[in-house]
Amino acid sequence: MPVPVPGSSGSSRALSGGAAAMPGRGRRGRGRAAGPQQSPAPAPAPDPDPGCARGPARFCPQCGRGVEAAFRFCPACGERLPPAPGEAAAAAPAPWQARSPAAGPGSSSPSGASRPPPSPSLSPAAKRGSFSPRKPRPVAAVPFPEAEVLEDHGKRRWRLGRLLEHGGPGLMYEAQSASGACPQKQRFSLKLDAKDGKIYNEQNFFQRAAKKDTVDKWKKLHSLPLLGIPNCVGFGLHADKYRFLVFSDLGRTLHSILNDGVRLNEKAAFQIVVRLLDCLEYLHENEYVHGDITAENIYVNPADLTQVTLAGYCFAFRYCPGGKHVAQREGSRTPHEGTIEFISLDSHRGAGPSRRSDLESLGYCLLKWLCGFLPWSHDLKNVEAVVEKKEKYKADVTCLLRQCFIGQRAIPDALQRYLQQVMALEYEEKPNYEFLRQLFKKPLEKMKASAYDSVAITIVP
Repeated sequence: MPVPVPGSSGSSRALSGGAAAMPGRGRRGRGRAAGPQQSPAPAPAPDPDPGCARGPARFCPQCGRGVEAAFRFCPACGERLPPAPGEAAAAAPAPWQARSPAAGPGSSSPSGASRPPPSPSLSPAAKRGSFSPRKPRPVAAVPFPEAEVLEDHGKRRWRLGRLLEHGGPGLMYEAQSASGACPQKQRFSLKLDAKDGKIYNEQNFFQRAAKKDTVDKWKKLHSLPLLGIPNCVGFGLHADKYRFLVFSDLGRTLHSILNDGVRLNEKAAFQIVVRLLDCLEYLHENEYVHGDITAENIYVNPADLTQVTLAGYCFAFRYCPGGKHVAQREGSRTPHEGTIEFISLDSHRGAGPSRRSDLESLGYCLLKWLCGFLPWSHDLKNVEAVVEKKEKYKADVTCLLRQCFIGQRAIPDALQRYLQQVMALEYEEKPNYEFLRQLFKKPLEKMKASAYDSVAITIVP
């Protein structure tokens, strides 16, 4: 059962419902930076509630067994465990100490993109956090040829097909079973990245919070016909340098579909938003936020247009360990982690993303799908300008919408009300997911459509 989370008002809120603060019920341009960092003098994290903190602290990446936080080797298979989050960063030398101050903010990120400088509006703690020691950069994943065979921890073999996505964190391939465990014509999606890269965080998320039986139980409890959480069917290591995850066929990214010249109408956009709100409620109730909502992490399956999936959990963050919401501390994490165009102001400032962060990012995505641009879309190389504009428009949603819909059709009432509600959320406040869903379900009903129908777009495989 979900565990209680302290609300922003000081009273206890239940993750599965309770009073809500809102009315109603209850293209790439990535500025990726190295792993989580610590501010010079962070406040001590609250101790998890002993009655809620159950299970192991992490999982063995080789065999998947739960292990204690203090273990260095897996007691089940003997595999050496990767450092716990923060250990490598604490042990690594501070490269900025050997450089001039001007070199610090421009240091390289793991993805190869230049790390944006901190915004002048960031707090001193957030600015100091951008110079924290970093763990060594992981080896970048190199594309493998088609027909390469990988073996997962369960001894199942997977044959790579064509490369679908690259350039972000990891490579995404089509794949087929090469072990006879699955029908030969059944397709899968295989994600591969450096062994100690962000994919380790993604694997840990799936093992902790997104097992198939957990997802199925949630769907049944909430009477959902569909829930777009990927089904991870296998994982393993390859060539001792790479880690991979295998999923049931995800289809195509919404980003690639939009790049084909497809423009989302209100019907398709609202259908996708409702489906994503279902996914986010599931994640948030299971103590995680996504941290990087973008069209590159949203998949639509051309073979089954009812299948909309939220993938890409490299930046997933456990915001509520043991039922206690993390404190809002700017500079406690690497600033600007995620896709610069869509990440929340919390992420820009180096605070751990919270529930409102995901909803803010989703609002930016919806706005761009309907209008084709955001006021900061041409400023992505200047993160200071992006942050300044997001701050300006978060405080004035009406101005934001007028700027985006200038000379276009009327502003959708559902979009305006969604942004007004989301931008007003406090850091620890629990959103009213059902109220937000109804904002989009009602206009869909007038169109004689359902969020769970086939998405109203025409795409090719």
